[in-house]
Amino acid sequence: MPPREKSLTIGQMAAEVGVNVETIRFYQRKGLLREPDRPIGGIRRYGQTDVDRVKFIKSAQRLGFSLEEIGQLLLLDDGMQCSAAAQLASEHLANVRVRLQDLSRIEAALTKLVKRCARHRGEVACPLIAALHGNADEAKYTPQKRNRTHTSAGEQRT
Repeated sequence: MPPREKSLTIGQMAAEVGVNVETIRFYQRKGLLREPDRPIGGIRRYGQTDVDRVKFIKSAQRLGFSLEEIGQLLLLDDGMQCSAAAQLASEHLANVRVRLQDLSRIEAALTKLVKRCARHRGEVACPLIAALHGNADEAKYTPQKRNRTHTSAGEQRT
């Protein structure tokens, strides 16, 4: 006797795949997941195929695919078109590489600003805040020192 197909309520399926019930409904509205028929006076039931599809969607999201791209992948999966899936993945990989380059530039800029902040402690204007305001002209935003000077031991004199 073959094993029976799973018969899960939406809440049971959500718990099994680790998502919220509203996530499943959202995927249905987006056309990523079928909405099973409701038997007369009954509750919609989901099977292993539905569980696997939600797991596929979540895996693709973790790789950074958009819901639109996931929809395309699901269509390709339904038709077993590996070359088209590879093309979509190549395009996504190119976008990931561009984002990595952007993140690298952001990291370098933030590292420089944090170091500048450390050198300007105790001053009124902060280089990081000035940079976030878009004030590239540092002459305009030279930190204003309070009326105090520092001795070599770091003591304040006014």
